[in-house]
Amino acid sequence: MATGETAVVLLSGGLDSATACAMARDGGYDILTLAFRYGQRHAVELAAAERLARAMGSKRHVVAEIDLTVYGGSALTADIDVPKGRDTAEMADDGVPITYVPARNTIFLAHALALAETGGASDIFIGVNALDYSGYPDCRPAFIKAFQRLANLATKEGVEAMAAGQDGPFSVKAPLIDMTKAEIIRAGQALGVDYGMTWSCYDPQPGPGGMDGVVHCGQCDSCQLRKKGFDEAGATDPTVYAA
Repeated sequence: MATGETAVVLLSGGLDSATACAMARDGGYDILTLAFRYGQRHAVELAAAERLARAMGSKRHVVAEIDLTVYGGSALTADIDVPKGRDTAEMADDGVPITYVPARNTIFLAHALALAETGGASDIFIGVNALDYSGYPDCRPAFIKAFQRLANLATKEGVEAMAAGQDGPFSVKAPLIDMTKAEIIRAGQALGVDYGMTWSCYDPQPGPGGMDGVVHCGQCDSCQLRKKGFDEAGATDPTVYAA
């Protein structure tokens, strides 16, 4: 148990990040949570992140303001259609999908590292997942390992530790990386995660009964994977879908 230690958790408001946050809390960490307003079309996820941060007992919830729309290149930050109605085989065969946001997790982890340095944390939790479809290059084990090495090369604490012949203090933890969506849901349920508070959809639609006046579209890749995960976990899906 890490009782008394502090961890930074990247908390987007989605199903995966909520589960990773619950794991950090269950591990005994005091948690600092970090979300981003980066120009995403599904900014409703920030309301979910704030609710989850309160529910998880975050000591501090930070929303960093950055603008990734200036770079474009993604259906989440530019005027590009979000793919709809694809099955998992189509997703897997598509390579890096158009919903990939260039360098997003690299940027997010850099901010998390800054918060860790100032917040007295050595561990950073990120809810990336390399199974159940992930064409994102920044959700893979090699990326996590490389960023952890960078974190210890690029920080005051890191270089001081290495100068003293010690290992760098920073660790990037990706506890979901080898789990299926169904396994993630089961793990989160065992830890008491309320998935009704989470948001996954890339293309929110107006509708009653959802979060802040919008509902999940039900057809984008993220919605499809969310549905599949609950179905395979044998769990009730609390999500309100438009279709």
